[in-house]
Amino acid sequence: MLLASLSIILGFVLLIKGADWLVEGASSISRRLGVGDLVIGLTVVSFGTSAPELIVNIVASFQGSADIAIGNIVGSNISNTLLILGVAAVIAPLAVQRSTILKEIPLNLLAGVILLIAANDTIINGYANSELSRSDGLVFLGFFIIFIYYTFGIRHNGTDKEDDHTKATKPVWAALTLVSVGCVGLAAGGKLAVDGAIAIANIFNVSEALIGLTIVAVGTSLPELAASGMAAYKGRADIAVGNIVGSNIFNIFWILGISSFIKPLPFQPASNLDLSVVLLSTLLLFFLMHNGQPHRRLFMWWKQSKDYIIRRWEGGILILCYVVYIGYIVWRG
Repeated sequence: MLLASLSIILGFVLLIKGADWLVEGASSISRRLGVGDLVIGLTVVSFGTSAPELIVNIVASFQGSADIAIGNIVGSNISNTLLILGVAAVIAPLAVQRSTILKEIPLNLLAGVILLIAANDTIINGYANSELSRSDGLVFLGFFIIFIYYTFGIRHNGTDKEDDHTKATKPVWAALTLVSVGCVGLAAGGKLAVDGAIAIANIFNVSEALIGLTIVAVGTSLPELAASGMAAYKGRADIAVGNIVGSNIFNIFWILGISSFIKPLPFQPASNLDLSVVLLSTLLLFFLMHNGQPHRRLFMWWKQSKDYIIRRWEGGILILCYVVYIGYIVWRG
């Protein structure tokens, strides 16, 4: 118990410091190379903060722990959208680009829909059992390549902004070192925190599926929490939001793609409710981000020219939704 607690504490320290280095280095790279913060958040920061999910899922796939592998990704995406973006918005209101609303978030929703379809062989194809097969994994990886191609196409979006952050940049080698060390710190900190949390959870005989959706999911999402929270604090809203949206897409297309290709992952129909929460949380984020009069948000969002913002009270709504969801799945057991 003592060792597990120390592991969690050390993990938190590495996560916070690693996130600080990663955001600072990634922001410097984006300014020096003329690449927008949104693209850096969608790629470099997302890849770094998704490292714990990747490590956990690869290990779980080789060990045949499908409930942890799938629960980790589904739970992480839910905690990313509801908990982490909620916390980031409470720290500082998040104003994001129009493309995030019209392109990146719909792509995030598409990833959830494809996962829901691929995982339900019993309902859709009438098979006796459902699983994420190797062919499903290849389809996910194909969509991931399309996503990377898309981010390359928008690499200069948002680079024309003049603000206080554009004045000082670090040398490229220093920025790359910060990003690399930050990613290592996030991965190591995430693993230490998760291992400690699992050890404590096992003392109370908690089921593997519940561990995957809660302890492991929240634990592996701690890098996203640290990175997005730090980015919000430093006024880098595009990195904060891009990190979460990119991480959600990475989790499904990249990590589940690799995991199911390594070994097919059996899917339990009871998890459809959790997948539905993934979709509903993305839709909630889509509507909360619209700035303007309430009656115009739902019916005239495509004509809005104002900034898209998640305000503090809306961040509170996201956090509340997450608390309700966690309460339900703990009750469900």
